[in-house]
Amino acid sequence: MALFVHKYGGTSVGSPERIKNVAKNVIQARSRGDDIIVVVSAMSGETNRLVALAHEMHERPSTREMDVLLSTGEQITIALLSMALEAAGCPACSYTGGQVRILTDDAHTKARILDIDTDRIRGDLAAGRVVVVAGFQGITEAGDITTLGRGGSDTTAVALAAALKADECLIYTDVDGVYTTDPRIEPKARRLDRITFEEMLEMASLGSKVLQIRSVEFAGKYNVPLRVLSSFAAGPGTLITYEEASVEKPLISGIAFNRNEAKLTVKGVPDKPGVAYQILGPVAHANIEVDMIVQNVAEDATTDFTFTVHRNDYRKALDILQASCTALGAREVAGDDKIVKVSLVGVGMRSHAGIAAQMFEALAREGINIRMISTSEIKISIVVDEKYLELAVRTLHEAFNLDREPDVV
Repeated sequence: MALFVHKYGGTSVGSPERIKNVAKNVIQARSRGDDIIVVVSAMSGETNRLVALAHEMHERPSTREMDVLLSTGEQITIALLSMALEAAGCPACSYTGGQVRILTDDAHTKARILDIDTDRIRGDLAAGRVVVVAGFQGITEAGDITTLGRGGSDTTAVALAAALKADECLIYTDVDGVYTTDPRIEPKARRLDRITFEEMLEMASLGSKVLQIRSVEFAGKYNVPLRVLSSFAAGPGTLITYEEASVEKPLISGIAFNRNEAKLTVKGVPDKPGVAYQILGPVAHANIEVDMIVQNVAEDATTDFTFTVHRNDYRKALDILQASCTALGAREVAGDDKIVKVSLVGVGMRSHAGIAAQMFEALAREGINIRMISTSEIKISIVVDEKYLELAVRTLHEAFNLDREPDVV
């Protein structure tokens, strides 16, 4: 008998009819003789409704009370799904994060899981029940309700799969797997049969919204096989696992992109030790995350220092740099919030030379100017003008033949 954790997102449980469909899917899976744990999100739109209610009460509600409020969305779903299962003759029992005792730290609205007590779950499984657990939430040692941040139900599912040593964690969503890129941008995008944890982590961090990045980190750390499937159409989905020498190893697995980028440049800064900290220290103290960084040293012993931030932080970061421009001894501060980041991702880069040159040649043929470049062992990221996003994605997708199945090696 195998153990599977199923996770259903907000769109999958967005109406009573869809909840009943989830129940049918769970019963079908259980009919194969497997034990099933189901993790669910709040019904689609419910979290936004609760947030709006909170702001009607208080302009800046406390994070503790927000967690108390937002956790009720999943509590509704687990009860409804358990009722649907029972009505179909399938024994089920629902639990909130606190009842299961998903122990977290006390960082309200963005808590991290510390431990999970699996005794109650194991008891229910042994008694032949489907266990339905509220995603996105936990409880502190002091008994306070916490939530794990947007998309936290993915992390709940993976954490339960790790704690219970499940055979696989199935993430049911509104897409039928992980694609080589966004099919809305490139209609020829192909669903991947499998992808490594490393590649999925890069794709998630670079803008792919299929899985929450923390859930992928957790799965990789505890070696929990993940499978992304559609709630609405049957299919094999995409398996996310460790790299194996015996399987297909495509050169490039996918193209990710992020529209929410902005670029800032401090020009003509004296090239001396500590200048990078002088520039980025105040930005970091303002809780602004920095992504790509490029520094160019000129012959006159000055340097141009360029970095990117989330577009929402652009104005704040620009104000900080302009305020410190004189103290830095810089000529000027410039910015641009009309840029995007496009990235090639693939473990095949480790053993193949010339990927960057092929990428740059393809973009040059289309007249796309590259503003910044950043590389790692399995990815190459570039910054281009926002207007070139779709053209860049389609060009690279064609250049690396991502619409075709890779050769088996």
